[in-house]
Amino acid sequence: MFRILFYRPEIPPNTGNAIRLTANTGCELHLVEPLGFALEDKQLRRAGLDYHDLARVHVHADLDAAWTALLPSRVYAFSASATRLHTDVAYVPGDVLMFGPESAGLPAEVQESTQVTDRVRLPMLPTSRSLNLSNTAAIAVYEAWRQNDFGTPETPAPLQ
Repeated sequence: MFRILFYRPEIPPNTGNAIRLTANTGCELHLVEPLGFALEDKQLRRAGLDYHDLARVHVHADLDAAWTALLPSRVYAFSASATRLHTDVAYVPGDVLMFGPESAGLPAEVQESTQVTDRVRLPMLPTSRSLNLSNTAAIAVYEAWRQNDFGTPETPAPLQ
């Protein structure tokens, strides 16, 4: 299925919501340290409800460790400054959907790294700055999953 990559997330409930999202969609969640919270954080556990045992969560010491685990998959960096819409991508199982920390988004050097296949954005009103991290991840995952006929991890939709 798809893999969500949170680069240095800061707010526990966002990551908790992503844990719940991955448990319900068959995705994996990859977290790049440093995290702005402990994985035992009460807010993280509360947001993830009882889905922690159903989710596949991987923590990486740094971005290089994440690349080692995730590549050679395609990586789509989500950024409010990107020009290509997230709906313009033909997603395939195994793609990585990458998101930056809540306070600043993905740093330019990460967005422009050679490991990133493309930068994409969700449409917003021109007066808006950004969307909530876990909401953005959910929108992206469901678009990718929809394009693949909501295939399950055991029986992924055929590649086209």
